[in-house]
Amino acid sequence: MTNSRMNPKVDEFLGKAKKWKEEYETLRNIVLDCGLTEEFKWMHPCYTFEKKNIVLIHGFKEYCALLFHKGALLKDTHGILIQQTENVQGARQIRFTNLQEIVATETILKAYIHEAIEVEKAGLQVNFKKNEEFIIPDELQNKFDEIPALKTAFEALTPGRQRAYILHFSQPKQSKTRESRVEKCMQNILNGKGLKD
Repeated sequence: MTNSRMNPKVDEFLGKAKKWKEEYETLRNIVLDCGLTEEFKWMHPCYTFEKKNIVLIHGFKEYCALLFHKGALLKDTHGILIQQTENVQGARQIRFTNLQEIVATETILKAYIHEAIEVEKAGLQVNFKKNEEFIIPDELQNKFDEIPALKTAFEALTPGRQRAYILHFSQPKQSKTRESRVEKCMQNILNGKGLKD
């Protein structure tokens, strides 16, 4: 592995890491051994093949992980890929709680990374649910009926922003809470902004 393939932004990220430092460094070396380009995206080390995202290294309180952007398309012969939440459609993680787990699975990790590269070379795509497949909560539909401009503004949002709103509005069990969420977000939607903008 040559140092010229190492991204200075990732060096900086690793230098500041308080938790998972050794794990990150070991994962970095494993991924770079697979011939990927090291970049820094979404505040994390991200590894690409011909400018396509393959895998990202990130950490949480309980674990650190390798996130495969198209993990749903991998065979997962060892049954180690995890879907973060039910709403995550394409990405899958392999989680680690210590350095020994990473070292013990290095060969398997490299096989998964190489498979992910082959998925990209083949041009395979994750079949994402269309927004039409998500059910618009009644509370939002009622506001659309009441304020046509809101429906127009909502439909002008990107599919990802629409999906985020639909999921956000659908989560609460009580109608009153769903209504309150819709009310709070109406101005953002009318301004063409997403949930996190």
